[in-house]
Amino acid sequence: MEESARVGNSKEPIVIEVGKYAKQADGAVVVKQGGTAVLVTAVMADEPNKDIDFTPLTVDYRERPSAYGKIPGGFVKREGKPSDREILASRVIDRPLRPLFPEGFFHDVVVTALTLSADDNYDPDVLAITGASAALHISRIPFEGPIAGVRVCRVNGEFIANPTYEERKEADLEIVMAGTKDAIVMVEGGAKEVPEEIVTEALFFGHQAIQESLEAQERLRSAVGVPKVGFEGVKLDESLLKFLEVECSERIISAFGIQDKSERNKTLAGILQEFIDRHEIPEELHFNVKYFFKKLESKLMREKILREGVRIDGRGPKEIRPITIEIHPFDRPHGCAVFTRGQTQAYVTVTLGAPDEAQLIETIAEGGVFKRFMLHYNFPPFSSGEARSWGPPRRREIGHGALAERALEPVIPEEEQFPYIIRVVSDILESNGSTSMATVCGGSLALFDAGVPVKGGKHVSGIAMGLIKEGDSYVILSDILGDEDHLGDMDFKVAGTKDGVTSIQMDIKIKGITKEIMTEALQQAKEGRLYILEKMYEAIPEPRKELSPYAPRIVIHKVPEEKVALVIGPGGSNVKKIYEETEVKIWVGDEGKVYLTGFSDEAIQKAISMIDSLVKDLEVGKVYEGKVTRVEPYGVFIEVLPGKVGLLHVSKMAQPVKHAGDKYSVGDVVKIKVLEIDEMGRPKFTTIGLDGESAPPVEEIEVGKVYEGKVTRVEPYGVFIEVLPGKVGLLHVDNMKERVRDARELFAVGQRVKVKVFELDERGRPKLTDKID
Repeated sequence: MEESARVGNSKEPIVIEVGKYAKQADGAVVVKQGGTAVLVTAVMADEPNKDIDFTPLTVDYRERPSAYGKIPGGFVKREGKPSDREILASRVIDRPLRPLFPEGFFHDVVVTALTLSADDNYDPDVLAITGASAALHISRIPFEGPIAGVRVCRVNGEFIANPTYEERKEADLEIVMAGTKDAIVMVEGGAKEVPEEIVTEALFFGHQAIQESLEAQERLRSAVGVPKVGFEGVKLDESLLKFLEVECSERIISAFGIQDKSERNKTLAGILQEFIDRHEIPEELHFNVKYFFKKLESKLMREKILREGVRIDGRGPKEIRPITIEIHPFDRPHGCAVFTRGQTQAYVTVTLGAPDEAQLIETIAEGGVFKRFMLHYNFPPFSSGEARSWGPPRRREIGHGALAERALEPVIPEEEQFPYIIRVVSDILESNGSTSMATVCGGSLALFDAGVPVKGGKHVSGIAMGLIKEGDSYVILSDILGDEDHLGDMDFKVAGTKDGVTSIQMDIKIKGITKEIMTEALQQAKEGRLYILEKMYEAIPEPRKELSPYAPRIVIHKVPEEKVALVIGPGGSNVKKIYEETEVKIWVGDEGKVYLTGFSDEAIQKAISMIDSLVKDLEVGKVYEGKVTRVEPYGVFIEVLPGKVGLLHVSKMAQPVKHAGDKYSVGDVVKIKVLEIDEMGRPKFTTIGLDGESAPPVEEIEVGKVYEGKVTRVEPYGVFIEVLPGKVGLLHVDNMKERVRDARELFAVGQRVKVKVFELDERGRPKLTDKID
């Protein structure tokens, strides 16, 4: 059975189709918009996973270059590990789904999104959010949806839902979000210093825009949905639950007062273990006891905050942990800072590089794109006290890095002002809440330390907001701890400058956030952000005026676009020569921009002079000094400027010679004057009249006169004979006294021949014959 639902009445509506593809999955849909289509499937394991206390959801979003009619770049023409973009898309699908699985549901669920087709207008990533919900909603898998995804942009002051790629380029705000019928459940996006009020408007514009997608999923569920399976949640004997609460509650509340995260966690673990030992609980029930102990922790923490307004570490709801900042604590990085907030600490470095060090990113829509600003986030195990090896970046690290990169990118200067490739690296040294926001703060400080002229001289800070909500009562928390993230209802990260928001991300564990809570959270986040910014400006109020002595110097030098090839030279010979003489790297960009990277201003200026010489035009009549690079009997080739080589013919030499080698050798320095530039741009020189020397008497060719000349070239149709220095004429086979079909039968280069001039053509070139009476 095939069913479909159309969403919207616009020119390019969203269409959800079921029943045609991937029918062995528990749920499968194809979501289309324009020429873009993505297949989303959902599959559930029949047996629960008994080793974990959360829903083991896995989301894999995969793009295929074939969907856009491309072959993958690189040497291996096959897709490998997921790209960063695929990982980030997987995360925005995962996050809104996760809180909507029922409590105690521990079956493995795998959601896969595969691009089938991709056009020039619509991004498949946001369609996959709606597709994942639809696949789950019609399946047997327990799921308290549906949800729908939408991308919201603001272009010229107007909000657009699911804009095209072209529209996105013009946007000053871009948010990917998901929601249920009544509330927003996930937000991920960035902006160019947009006020909080505009962000709120965008979110609720997007919430309204998803309503049709939600209704379409309900229609599909009614038409093709199957019954949801039952499952057995975690259970524990009522009497044991009562003992757990009575015996452990006061001790848990007391442990919450321990400031140090590690000590607090050890104390809580000890309370749990004592309870298990005291009641001699069998091993097969340890998991259940731990599960309900964690729920008791959450309940007590939440009650304390709601009732007393006091948090785990004793702070009030709006209070921010103590902040310390170190600027340039280590010598060699181009810029670095350590940002510490409570027990969260980030060491952030900035490295400045040459243009050829930009990162090439391949996407199905844009193809190869060079990134000149990169931020990489690392979370070593020691930062949270874990005893495990440090492996490659995990999905969380990719996601946190993207969030921080998006926060800082709006203040990165334009290439024309600062032509460096900028790489920011954040290594988390301690972790207890919001390491991504510590990365934003540390990254901004390190950029200032590196001397990057950020736009407006503005710092960017970030803060993570939390939420405790029970019924209609709620408390919004500023600068949340790790435990407040795990046991609370929301993790809402907001980053920006003093003038507006640059990046936001929201994860929730309840079924939605109302407009009122969202508005209040954004305002409270702004207050916290401004407080942190004050601390950052106190530490380093403006970007340094000078770059690190260890940073390269980069200059953009413009040359005429049509002369770029002269800078490069055959096979890159000229840029290699410049590097050998100056140690300055040359990279040629678009529009005649030449990027010079070196470690001294003197070397760069020398390289600029060499480039100017390469593109400089020779002037007719001007005298130059050049070096002989090649000697032939008829003349010498002289290089007067790099790449500018011309001929000094024997006929144009001040002292007449029969063979140029009699006077000149390779390497000789000669003063010459430019006579003319031929149609191919090659100069012709003379030494006549230079240094007081006069021209030798010029003998004119006379018609009817007999000359003895030398054969310089032989062709089937005739031979070219130099009868006077620089005066070459043609002896055609028709004018030979001996009849032949091919002149090569009679003549060879270098042979001396007696000929008579019988005519001069319109250009003064002699026509010859060897018929002499």
